[in-house]
Amino acid sequence: MLDQVADLIREVAATIVLPRFRHLAAGDIQQKSPGDLVTIADQESEKALTAGLTALLPGSRVVGEEGVAADPQLLSRVGDPGAVWIVDPVDGTNNFAAGKTPFAIMVALARDGEVTASWILDVPGDHLTVAELGAGAYRDGVRVKTRTDDPGARALRGVVATHYLPQHLREIAIANAPELAQVTKGHHCAGYEYPAVATDEQQFALFWRILPWDHAPGSLIIKEAGGTVRHLDDSPYSPTDSERGLLVAANDDIWHTVRDTLFPDTSVL
Repeated sequence: MLDQVADLIREVAATIVLPRFRHLAAGDIQQKSPGDLVTIADQESEKALTAGLTALLPGSRVVGEEGVAADPQLLSRVGDPGAVWIVDPVDGTNNFAAGKTPFAIMVALARDGEVTASWILDVPGDHLTVAELGAGAYRDGVRVKTRTDDPGARALRGVVATHYLPQHLREIAIANAPELAQVTKGHHCAGYEYPAVATDEQQFALFWRILPWDHAPGSLIIKEAGGTVRHLDDSPYSPTDSERGLLVAANDDIWHTVRDTLFPDTSVL
């Protein structure tokens, strides 16, 4: 099924998403909430993915970003028994709507609340990263593994997505960020940030808002590549979670180095 889902995602990217990149009319972009956009490409991509995924796995259900926007109660179905597809039809919508990259299509398959497979397609770059529980992570068909050493805080590069961080944590993180080699606000696209950790382009990424379509696909890729995905309080991540932030790192030692560098007093978390 890994290849079948990959083919579906590529088809949706080629026929629905890419043709509208930098060709959106004013009426093709709407605002769901302040600063949170949706485009006709998001809507049509999710519709096509929903039809294709449920055809591949009869009886399965879909929890997609746009479906939840229309009916928030759907979010509670992520942890339902059986097979549930978690879909981000265009990750990085604000980039896409502005005619910028990166943006991605992301899909995860959860069974009884546990993510068992995931796919992230970097649409403009045409790079596909996939993972299957217990079988490793692959980028463009080549197995990827995260680094196993911890070079120390002064050598670590990564993302601290401060936009949704509570004010007190934002101030602490910004004050301590210079202790790390490089901290950016990221590319506003989780579909870019997760593979970047898996391939050692960066060594960590910190998020606060953790909606399942943004993090379920990447979390399995990082774990299968050998990395660590946990809440800031050191508790394990589940796709049903929506609080306590999320720190993604190339390995467990780097996870602790980054967390303890940014938040030396963990009682604030």
